[in-house]
Amino acid sequence: MARRIESFFISGPAGRLEALLEEPEDREAAEAALVCHPHPLHGGTMHNKVVHRLARGLRSAGCAVLRFNFRGVNLSHGEHDGGRGEMDDAAACLEALRARYPSLPLTLAGFSFGSRTVLALAARMGGRAPSRVIAAGFPTVYADVEFVAQCQRPRIFIHSTSDDYGPRRQMQALYDRLWGPKALYWVEAQDHFFTGALEELERLVVEVAAARAFRYP
Repeated sequence: MARRIESFFISGPAGRLEALLEEPEDREAAEAALVCHPHPLHGGTMHNKVVHRLARGLRSAGCAVLRFNFRGVNLSHGEHDGGRGEMDDAAACLEALRARYPSLPLTLAGFSFGSRTVLALAARMGGRAPSRVIAAGFPTVYADVEFVAQCQRPRIFIHSTSDDYGPRRQMQALYDRLWGPKALYWVEAQDHFFTGALEELERLVVEVAAARAFRYP
């Protein structure tokens, strides 16, 4: 079967949001996933190489994957809002994904700024939160990380061993404070962007996406 790829716009709180939906190549989608990109003010877009690998790994595991550009990025309307409006953007896209696949379980995933966004959104949603959250390159250098503990869904962290924005000691300390279910996977990479280890990152995404142990019933 041919893989479905669709580019379109989603109505967001600050105007239209540029989006890209991709379904698995070899099967019907068994799950739906929203993937959020890194910081818009530092060149982050839905075509970032780590975001691309997250999306491809999720598709390989059987997910229909929706990526989008936050407000003010490329063809998306609006201006950067310091994370507050971006969380609202993600919420709007998640609702659009729910409408497309009303019977499928949902996963939230993100890289760097995107990982903060999806964890904060899941914490805010409480009992309506998706089945799990996959956070790649979570930036621990920001003072506000307490919302991570408020997320009521399984959290899977995938982290570079050489991440300047999430030093290993800080990431491990944050992880150790969290209740389960949870998982932390270390990737031997050169930097925050998983340079030299993108294949390993994608392999881990496939592995964790297929593991029912880290999915809320």
